[in-house]
Order: sequence, then C-alpha cells, then structure tokens
Amino acid sequence: MRTRPAARLLLLDQFGCVLLFKFVFRSGALAGRQYWATPGGGLEEGETFEAAALRELREETGLHVDQVGSSIGSRSFEFQLHNGEMVRAEEQFFVLRTERGAISDSGWTDLEREVMADHHWWSAEELLASADVIFPDGIVDLMKTAVSQPVLPIAMRR
Repeated sequence: MRTRPAARLLLLDQFGCVLLFKFVFRSGALAGRQYWATPGGGLEEGETFEAAALRELREETGLHVDQVGSSIGSRSFEFQLHNGEMVRAEEQFFVLRTERGAISDSGWTDLEREVMADHHWWSAEELLASADVIFPDGIVDLMKTAVSQPVLPIAMRR
C-alpha cells in the first residue's frame, strides 16, 4: 500500500467558522458515499506540505496567500480513493484566517467538479450537532487548537 502525503486546510472566517466542501460520489468505487471535508489534497512530486497547502488553497477556493504557518496537527489513516486504490494517508493541517467570501471553482479538476457538490462555513456548534459524515474526525478540537494559536494576519489575494 502506498503512502499518500497530503496538506489539509482549516480555513477559518471572521466568525470562527471553518470551510468544508461536500463530496458526493455518484459513480466509481465510492458510489453512494458522501461526506464533508476540509480543502486540501495530495502532495505533488517534490512538493512540501506547506507548498501543497498554498496550491490547494488556490485551486480549491481561488484564494492566494504567500505563506502558511506551521502545521497544527497531523493524522494517519487508510482510505480508498475514487479509483478504488487503498492508500495510507499522512495528512498535515494548516490554519488560515480570512473573511467569508465567494469561493472560486476555476482551479478545480474535472473530478472535483464531478464530486464537490457544495461548500459551507460550519460553526463548532453545527459540527457537533450534525449527523453528516465530516472529516477529519475531531475537527472541533482542531478548530479549538487553531483559535488558540497565534496567527499573524495574512493578506489574501483573489
């Protein structure tokens, strides 16, 4: 089983809500599954976790920043990709703060356009009350860690 390193983003708005995307699979190995997850994705060849976080932010939201801080957490688990391949995910989480605004899908891949059905800024209370499948497990604890971290203001470019 191959290892798939990935960078994930806890993108927090001015109200402390986190941006999640809704993934709905209508075909392939994951047909019938749906869940909410943070923006992010796998590292490209030779890419650092930090560089992947910046790229994924740009591609999935249309937001641009010059840098991300240190990782605030990590997790490792096995999961199935849309093509059926089982991988060992090694994820690092990064926090960015922004004002809530429009999300651009101009950088989405064809697969993302097919499976990313919605986005929502979730409060901790909404997350705790939801019956939906939400990744990562323990996202509210990560949000609490993120809020307690000193984060310098980052100028966002669209």
